[in-house]
Amino acid sequence: MSVSTINFELYLKTFIKDASLNDQIPVILERFNYLHLKKNTLFVEEGTICKYFCFIESGILQHTILVEGEEKTTYLALKNSATAALKSFMHQIPSRKNMKAISDCDLFVIEQKDFQYLLKNNIAFNKFYYNLIENQIYRIDDYRIDLLTLTPEERYKKLLSNEPKLLIEVPLHYLASFLGISSRHMSRIRKSVK
Repeated sequence: MSVSTINFELYLKTFIKDASLNDQIPVILERFNYLHLKKNTLFVEEGTICKYFCFIESGILQHTILVEGEEKTTYLALKNSATAALKSFMHQIPSRKNMKAISDCDLFVIEQKDFQYLLKNNIAFNKFYYNLIENQIYRIDDYRIDLLTLTPEERYKKLLSNEPKLLIEVPLHYLASFLGISSRHMSRIRKSVK
């Protein structure tokens, strides 16, 4: 199956932020391969090494950990985003989390050796990765502060305001876990906040 790389190219440009490097983007795209994941297929299994860094052309990848036998959602990677079990991928060590397709996913993936090659030899990719990681650090910081300072209702309202597509695309129990609240409490919040 042939899938267009147009969205991926636009995503790269968004983070590279330097039109003078656009001629290096085809070299980046050549190193990525298409991968289709069916719903409920693991992209990464806890205890195994993450094989790929990926761009999500379509679908949702759920990052989870098990806490006392209960699955907790730590992140939801949506269409037009990049993700991996990054520590596992970069250091080739066993992952501490699972990553699962919660819908059918079309991905562009790259193996670690090709990823490292691009980091060392492609200024555009290096810039992309630096800016992507910086952006993710800001988001993680905001998320952690929100968990400590906002009520569950306030976290839900913020999600509704900033990421409305999550509420449409992601099942309620995954969102509740991501927001750090029970599914029952999430249902009550959704009814009271319209």
